[in-house]
Amino acid sequence: MNAFIAVVLVCANGVPQDACTDDKASEVRKVRVANELGCTSGWQEIIARTDLRDEIGKTSYLKTECRRVKE
Repeated sequence: MNAFIAVVLVCANGVPQDACTDDKASEVRKVRVANELGCTSGWQEIIARTDLRDEIGKTSYLKTECRRVKE
């Protein structure tokens, strides 16, 4: 059976989207989800509860990924 990891990367506006990776992001949040649909929801709430919420869209942006992991 497969599971997924939902990943939210916070990158500075100066970092091109294709270069926004775990090692270039200023913040990386990961959570295990049951399916790909789980990767598309919930991250807004995670970020809204942090100090990052004021910077998104001004000095940084979010990139989300869904990674498959073997159980």
